[in-house]
Amino acid sequence: MKGVLFDVDGTLVDSNYLHVLAWWQAFRQADVDVPMAAIHRCVGMGGGRLVEELLDDGRDRSGDEQIKAAHGAVFSTYWPSLRRFDGAKELLERAAAEGLAVVLASSAEEAELSVLRRVIDADGSITAATSSADANNSKPAPDILQAALDAAGLRAADTVFVGDAVWDIQAAGELGIPCIGLETGGTMAQILTQAGALEVYRNPQDLLEHFSESALGGLLRV
Repeated sequence: MKGVLFDVDGTLVDSNYLHVLAWWQAFRQADVDVPMAAIHRCVGMGGGRLVEELLDDGRDRSGDEQIKAAHGAVFSTYWPSLRRFDGAKELLERAAAEGLAVVLASSAEEAELSVLRRVIDADGSITAATSSADANNSKPAPDILQAALDAAGLRAADTVFVGDAVWDIQAAGELGIPCIGLETGGTMAQILTQAGALEVYRNPQDLLEHFSESALGGLLRV
């Protein structure tokens, strides 16, 4: 069986900048001032890894869990504002109609993943989905992608991953999975390509319109 793994936040759902704002507010609540630009560069990492990346090594780590909890609480207030990108639902439906297993390789908490799935509105086309409970280490570690492969009974050699962040591409590379990059998360095509993306599209609609000639179409032809 062949399949396609999809990152969700920033790839299928327009949420990255809301995550940036939620992290910024969470840091401010902890009396830490972290520039939004620095936060944006780390979005796509797991929460613990993001905090480690952005805060000083010599800090008192006893407040890290509170910062992560604050981010989750603030971000949940934005759930009603979440929207899927144009073409996201249709892209998943096209992939499933072509015979590909469609897997959401998300590291979101279960409650948040349920919200994201409602926003995407393509459950009939989704074979499996992961959450933060399925991986010990977050991106750029490949754990969540391996969990996604296992959930659908897929081999890395028979899949393509679609993501929006450098961390997505690095995680896929660890498993030898070709990665399609989307610019929807705010990372430019040149940076995604330099990170190792096989090809880059503007958004899900752009990928959908080029489905046949993309790596997804190539997967079907092999």
